Amino acid sequence: MPIEELARENVVSASPETSVPELAQQMRDENVGSVVIANDNIPAGIVTDRDLTTRVLAEEAASTDQTADDVMSTDLCAVGPDAGFYEAAEVMSENGVRRLPVCDENDELVGIITADDLTELLADENQQLASVIKAQRSEY
Repeated sequence: MPIEELARENVVSASPETSVPELAQQMRDENVGSVVIANDNIPAGIVTDRDLTTRVLAEEAASTDQTADDVMSTDLCAVGPDAGFYEAAEVMSENGVRRLPVCDENDELVGIITADDLTELLADENQQLASVIKAQRSEY
């Protein structure tokens, strides 16, 4: 199954100039753990809830003085919409990330896939397999 079918189309994004409090409010309001930072819909980085904890709160930095550009991770990994489950899982594993922006052929952001999404897909697949096994099991 291509990642495009799993990627959240309503990915939360913001510009590099967005303040840290605004990022936190977006995460809260959208019930997400990350915001993709983009310039003209081209991903430049990502800010996660963990970034806010380790780069702002733990450093006791004044959050109102900081922007996404100050706290975002810039070593962004992404996949194309035609990537499959295993490619996405491999990219996550090799890079130690739990979230992958999905970008089209023009490098524009079209969605995001998370480790939770992949886990949910596996659970659905296991449920389907269990249904097949139950349907073919003889009665005792």
